[in-house]
Amino acid sequence: MQKENSSRAAKKTGLAPGTVVYVGKKANKNLFIDVFDYNKDYLDEKQLKNIEEAFTYENKETITWINVNGLNHVKEIEKLGNDFELHPLILEDITNTKQRPKLEEHQEYIFVVLKMLYFDKDQNLKFENISFIQGSNYVLSFQEMDGDVFDAVRDRLRNNKGRVRSNGADYLLYVLMDAIVDNYFNLMEVMGEKIEELEENLFEEKSNNDLIQEIHGLKREILKIRRAVYPLRDVVNHIDKVDDSLISEKTQLYLRDLYDHVIQVSESIDIQRELIWGLMDMYMTTISNRMNEVMKVLTIMATIFIPLTFIAGIYGMNFENIPELKFQYGYFILWGVMLVIFLGMLYYFKRREWL
Repeated sequence: MQKENSSRAAKKTGLAPGTVVYVGKKANKNLFIDVFDYNKDYLDEKQLKNIEEAFTYENKETITWINVNGLNHVKEIEKLGNDFELHPLILEDITNTKQRPKLEEHQEYIFVVLKMLYFDKDQNLKFENISFIQGSNYVLSFQEMDGDVFDAVRDRLRNNKGRVRSNGADYLLYVLMDAIVDNYFNLMEVMGEKIEELEENLFEEKSNNDLIQEIHGLKREILKIRRAVYPLRDVVNHIDKVDDSLISEKTQLYLRDLYDHVIQVSESIDIQRELIWGLMDMYMTTISNRMNEVMKVLTIMATIFIPLTFIAGIYGMNFENIPELKFQYGYFILWGVMLVIFLGMLYYFKRREWL
């Protein structure tokens, strides 16, 4: 994995700033472009055949959401960027899937990068870099993989639910960001269920190598989620201070609420991170307790056999003048003494609750 990441990063080494290079895993992804053009009383939803069809939406009086799926199509993204007069460094960041969450404010638009996180059908955690360009009457979104968390937003646009079609592009950007953050809550619920299941297995003494691997896997996942979510606090806090020409005062109220949600997610991440570390400590304590139990049993067994070994050692010496050697019942008496010592020590350990 490290070699693969290095090879992707090497694509950008030595290139001039603003050179658009795709840094990701979906090199064979087909280009998919869908558009929602709307106002309060009008909606036009379509899938575009080529990027040139998107150029006509730049100066329309309606609000337009253009979603570009397929970051490996660098030339097409450059064409769209040139038509919407996007800075080359912005296009470079769009195609770099390793870009951390951030916000940049330009004169005619703002640029936002987020991490879209979700579990696939096999409960594997997926990370996807998603970028937004919000202008006065449009929002451009760029994503790498198939599927996203915006189905509810599309449904609200189609059925004119909520306020989205009655507001501007800034509110649409808020709605899309809010959909991503809301999915973080679902993500944390799944993580919480996984932690509870592992905790139950630990209490039921089902500790094994698979369990410690699951704990390590959860620890890696929560650290990845933390790296994706924590920078988002600064992004949302910054977007609340963007010039009123791009973000209206009305939308800023919703963004403050979004900031509160991001803080809640961050706190949940910290709590679950501590719980996972607690699981690790609990696992190590369980292993230590089991080892102590084994050592206790071995110690008791050794303690019981020490006097028996002592007696056997004395009467195992090769001296002729041992008095008991000529005694008719000496052998049986010796067994009896050893049996009494054995049972007496067992009784003593039992009373002390060491067994």
